[in-house]
Amino acid sequence: MPASPYTVSDVMTHTAIAVGRDAPYKQIVALLDEWKVSALPVLEGEGRVVGVVSEADLLPKEEFRDVEPRPDEFGEAAKAGALRAGELMSSPAVTVHADATLAEAARIMAKRRVKRLPVVNDLGMLEGVVSRSDLLKVFLRPDGEIEEEIRRSILAEPVAPAGLDISVREGVATVRGALADRSLVPLLARAVRAVEGVVDVRMGLATHEDAA
Repeated sequence: MPASPYTVSDVMTHTAIAVGRDAPYKQIVALLDEWKVSALPVLEGEGRVVGVVSEADLLPKEEFRDVEPRPDEFGEAAKAGALRAGELMSSPAVTVHADATLAEAARIMAKRRVKRLPVVNDLGMLEGVVSRSDLLKVFLRPDGEIEEEIRRSILAEPVAPAGLDISVREGVATVRGALADRSLVPLLARAVRAVEGVVDVRMGLATHEDAA
């Protein structure tokens, strides 16, 4: 497994299911059901992402079933009369690059309220898809692997003072030992928390000020 921080390329699905602008409504529904996903990128040309069609884009067909949409209507009501991906999709697509960190991807999902992000290159071409569940994969890392990364990359001399030790249980990292300077405690905690897979950080540290 790679060292922290992970990037989107480490966890994304590289073989992404997508549709073209002309994909019909029922085909989209069938693909969502078959692949157990909540949204599909919409492509044109050589594979450039131009939008995303999601369950939310499809639902107005049922929501407004007993209402006749007017030709001049916009938004959700207008989508009730849409038949193809190009009419149904949300555009422009909210995307992410493969070299983005998982934290960056998580912030985009939270801000834009989406469950999945198409992963694109600098030309906007589809490279894969990353989902919320993909971002959570880092919390499947074994405690021993997390512990070893912290010991190697954070607690090893000369990065940190000698005499510090780490234990990780259920993703909770506990640092023990003695520090000469209390001001180093929050810096050390922040570095440990940045390791992918860490759920929480406990600092069981004594300082020279404590002993005085």
